[in-house]
Amino acid sequence: MNTTAPFVDAAFLANPYPAYQALREAGPLHWSTEFFGGAWLLTRHADVEQVLRDPRFSAQRTGGWVTDREETKGELAGFQQLFARAMLFLDAPDHTRIRKVLNAGFKPAQIQALEPFITQTVTELLDAVDNAVDAAPRFDFMQAVARQLPTRVIAKMMGIEEAANADFAVWSDDLAVFIGAPLATHQQARRAQASLLAMGRYFEKLIAERRQNPGDDLVSRLLQAEADGALHNHAELLAQCAMLLFAGHETTRNLLGNGLQSLLAHPDQWQRLQQDPSLVPSAVRELLRFDSPVQYTGRRVAADLQLHGQTLRRGDLVVPLIGAANRDPARHPEPDKLDVAGRDGASISFGTGPHVCIGALLTRIEAEITFHQVLQRWPHLRLAETPPQWADNPAYRGLLTLDVVTG
Repeated sequence: MNTTAPFVDAAFLANPYPAYQALREAGPLHWSTEFFGGAWLLTRHADVEQVLRDPRFSAQRTGGWVTDREETKGELAGFQQLFARAMLFLDAPDHTRIRKVLNAGFKPAQIQALEPFITQTVTELLDAVDNAVDAAPRFDFMQAVARQLPTRVIAKMMGIEEAANADFAVWSDDLAVFIGAPLATHQQARRAQASLLAMGRYFEKLIAERRQNPGDDLVSRLLQAEADGALHNHAELLAQCAMLLFAGHETTRNLLGNGLQSLLAHPDQWQRLQQDPSLVPSAVRELLRFDSPVQYTGRRVAADLQLHGQTLRRGDLVVPLIGAANRDPARHPEPDKLDVAGRDGASISFGTGPHVCIGALLTRIEAEITFHQVLQRWPHLRLAETPPQWADNPAYRGLLTLDVVTG
């Protein structure tokens, strides 16, 4: 079925789930002209999960995405060379090799060792809010907490000085806009290139320092992996540094914002957590399903194949709609109902298969600590009258602003 889903429509950005439901009910597979060169949209949980696990669908998709555009021919070569080396856009065996290197820095024991730092950081951020709202108990949760916490945490893991965090947020935003656009403009591509190369220059200096004085951080681990031959060259090392910084910031920020907005929009669920804070871990898992920070991803068909009666040709773009899959009633009964007590069956908000998010545990822990403290500190927290402002990004669903009132 041919379709033109409103992926850049303001109503869709505010609430994409009715459009997903209509697509899903119309059929499991749709051809959309909204994405670069056209794409197959997958709407159902079983199909999305299959594609994310199946090696016939390749994650190596940056070539045409970055360089096949007349207005920037040749201009984005530096962007492509660095971008395409990131683990996010690699297949086995390169993906397997690099993920093994990075896994060493994301073991559960190491993530759990960060909990005191995360707890302290959340406390500091909420203290700053309390000190600022004495006269007017209203603040923007995105600016005060959601944007700052994940940036500080990933900077801590990578051994980055906090003074650089403001630049990182801007660079991350530029990459998110480019990656998340169904059809990025040449201006968005140029901004993303400028930010990625700026990240690269920052890490060049940091890497030079770590060569002289290695520490117990992710950059030092990557340097050791390069020395051991697990990373093949310097550009590969730089690409992983940049993508770790981007991914560590983007997903967590949006989970915090989307999650709090959903809880406050469902006062019965907020009260349920007040009465039983032990439900916070299950609530975080449910919030990931209910309003996923990542709404879709992309794959390229590696060889001609048949799916739902259609022939998918080698090179075709396939877009698994994670947000639609998480609301599939065949997988999650009453999918539009928020239930903080949890559900049977995990969501696929962090992906699945070889490319499942390497930082999933870290993101959940950051969210759990934040929501625990917010619940305890501001039991009467509520949404302000000002409606939340959603980012103009259909893939990385998140809020620009979320005004709340503490009492």
